[in-house]
Formats: sequence, C-alpha cells, structure tokens
Amino acid sequence: MPESFVLNDRYQIEERLGSGGMAVVYRAQDRRLERTVAIKILRKTYSADPAFRERFRQEAKAAASLSHPNIVTIHDFGFDGDQLFIVMEHVPGRDLKTILQASGRPDTPAALHLMIQACAGIGYAHRSGLIHCDVKPQNMLVTLDQRLKVVDFGIARAVTSIRPDEKHAVVWGSPLYFSPEQASGLPPSTASDVYSLGIILFEMLTGQLPFNGATAEELSRSHREALPPTPRRLNPEIPISLEQILLQSLAKEPNVRFNSADEFGTALAIVHEAAAYAEITPDDDLAQTAFDPYLPDQDQVASSSEHKIIGSDRRISTKPIKASVANRKPIPHSQTIDWLTWLLALLALIVLGGLIPFWLWVYYQINPPF
Repeated sequence: MPESFVLNDRYQIEERLGSGGMAVVYRAQDRRLERTVAIKILRKTYSADPAFRERFRQEAKAAASLSHPNIVTIHDFGFDGDQLFIVMEHVPGRDLKTILQASGRPDTPAALHLMIQACAGIGYAHRSGLIHCDVKPQNMLVTLDQRLKVVDFGIARAVTSIRPDEKHAVVWGSPLYFSPEQASGLPPSTASDVYSLGIILFEMLTGQLPFNGATAEELSRSHREALPPTPRRLNPEIPISLEQILLQSLAKEPNVRFNSADEFGTALAIVHEAAAYAEITPDDDLAQTAFDPYLPDQDQVASSSEHKIIGSDRRISTKPIKASVANRKPIPHSQTIDWLTWLLALLALIVLGGLIPFWLWVYYQINPPF
C-alpha cells in the first residue's frame, strides 16, 4: 500500500507512524473537518473475517463512547475496500515503551505520575463496563508535557469471543504483560487490567520486567506460577508502602488484587501525595514527622485506606513540589488567647456586680426588715 493515499474518500494519509502484529498506524488529514488524526488500518488477515468485522464494529462503537482526558478519543471507524480502519485523536508524542527503552527507568515520582494517569483512564473504562484486555506500554502515549493517554480499547477483545463462560485457545493480550488468567486462556476481567498495569509499573520502577522467557509458553508459565522478584532488591529507593501495593497488583489470584484500575490508582495516589509534602531523608525523617505542621498524620492516612496501606515511606525526591509546600501559610495555633473576648467578659462581670446593691435596696423597700 502506498504511503500517500485517500482512505474512505475522506482521510488523506500522510505518514506512517508505526506498525504492529494487528495493524499499521498512519498520520492523516481529515478533509471534512480539517484536522490531523491518527488512523489504524488492520491487516487483511483480520479484515477478511466477517465475524471479526462484526465484533470489531461492536467493540469500536463501545470504545468510541469513552470520553476521558487519559483515553485517546475515537472519531470514526469503518471498512474501506478490503480493510478495517479506526480513526483516532492524534497525540503528538511517543509511546511509553519507546520512552523507557530510550531513557531508562524514570524516578519514582515520575513513574507514579504516569501510572496514576493510566489508572484514571482505564478506571473510567472499567466504570463504563469496558475492559482493555491488552494493557501494555506500547498502548500508552505520552506527550511532551507528560500527559498520558491510553489507546486501543476493544481491539484485543475483538480477536475472539468474549462470553464469560468460554475458554479460549487464543491467548488474550501481549505475553509480557498479560495476567495469569489470560495466560490460561480465560476471559479477562478488570483485575486482569490491574495485573498488566502492575507489570508496567514494575518495569518503570526497576528498569526490568518481572518475568521473561524465550517463548510465549515460558512467559505464560511464569505469569501463572512464578513469583516476581522483590522490587526493592532491584531498586532500594522504592518506598516500602509502594512495594506492598505493587506486589498486591501482581497477585496470581484476581480476587487478591485491586478490583479495578480506580482502586489501584487510589492506592498509588496515597503514596504519591505523601511524597508531595517534602523531601525527607532517613536521617531527618523522625524530626520532620514530629515537628512539621504541614505533614499529614501518616498513620491516619494509612488507616483510612481501603487496602490498609501501612504508612508511607516518604524518602522520595520531590524537589519541584517542595517549594509549593514552603509557601503554605502556617496553621493557626489552637491555644491563641482572644483578649477581646476576655475584656468583654470582665466588663459584663463589673456591670452585673454593680447591680447587686441596687437590687438589694429594691428588695428591702418592698419587704422592710421591721
């Protein structure tokens, strides 16, 4: 197929942006609305199957109903000639996998910032009744201002039937990131997306994947049976509370994980918010906890969490945020004396005291002692 052509008599293809096992992605101009879009054209092996085309139409229609800042918007989809296509919002930036390969692992606050956004987008889809099924860093686009957007909702689901009581010979998702139940050929759930998010966060925090294998079968067995390495052994800067959250997201049993991406994101936000107050080193941690009036009660924050996250190790570099904490106004002292109130009370006492002789005189005039 030539690099420049018109699709569906509307979209002027301009540049090839990338390709994968299922589709090729192009940048194009929408002639009708005069805007830049991204178009994913599925390979003919998928487009030729009538059953797949119908499932693709259903999934694309459901995904097009999603409207969230952290989800790539779907504008259109259809069938032109002998190929299926889907038209999406064009996001200037790179996918997260490319960023990790080029720059290595980000620091902990940056990793949490991106993952919380991913959880927000996927969590919104979960609340709308949609499961992504193929969560991986290649499906997360990051702009220059660090806004993350998730792409490809529904396409993996269109590969095969989605009846919950059916097992599949076809494995859902990408082997490096799919869940144990997906590795077993079972239909995915919201907890399956959480597991895949956990794999991505593990990769961002440690610089490596928890499971590797020479073949898809080896990877599948590792996801089902092997325990992940301890994250803090690979990166001691990871807070203990964050390690606990990460390992919970990677539990083999779906009911042990967070139920949805929203719950996972909330747990991560607690750690991220605690780190946003100040940069604390192990040596001054006790003094800051005891005397800094701006820091929240960490035990109270932990106990309020639905997942009982134990404390927050705040040894995270948050220099960009530290200045904003310094500009906060001091908390008013609860024992400050209100002199005006005391003065008014004293005057009232004097007035009442001065009226006592008068009322005694009136009483004795009415009731003389003789």
